Amino acid sequence: HLYLQEPSFLIYPISRAQDRSDLTMPSAVATPVIQEEATGCGIAAVAALAGMTYRQMQLMAASLGISAADPHLWSDTQYVCTMLQHLGFQASLVANPFTSWDALPPTALLAIKWHLERGRPFWHWVVYLRGPDGPEVLDSRKGLRSNRRKDFGRIRPKWFIAVNQTPNQVDRKQR
Repeated sequence: HLYLQEPSFLIYPISRAQDRSDLTMPSAVATPVIQEEATGCGIAAVAALAGMTYRQMQLMAASLGISAADPHLWSDTQYVCTMLQHLGFQASLVANPFTSWDALPPTALLAIKWHLERGRPFWHWVVYLRGPDGPEVLDSRKGLRSNRRKDFGRIRPKWFIAVNQTPNQVDRKQR
């Protein structure tokens, strides 16, 4: 698999994520999961989509060799894609540039607060969901008044990864 690691990927085409008809929201309304580590936003974002606690996701991530202590978790898309795929989600392997809130698929991981540190890109992962009550962003950061955000004018996404369920995941949840 090709995993994108640097901002240069933004030149790649949107590909399959542009056809949003096959992208669906998780079957249950996702609940925000608060990150328990300063760099655990990727773990918390995947936990929110999977309906897991932070601790459950942290243990599963550790079994895959993923830790919030590893700075690559918050500067490389491979780790969240690995966790999503392990749980039965499909995630686009192409990170797409953010153009507008209306252009996003129903479910996506957004890279916000993108910046460079010592020449390496870093960002904060959040979950975007478009549900029956409209769009919202689940932000795992501690200390927010609400971790369900609708203040879209203040959130500045750099790019997104489209996420959808596979039939196997839906079957597992219904058993």
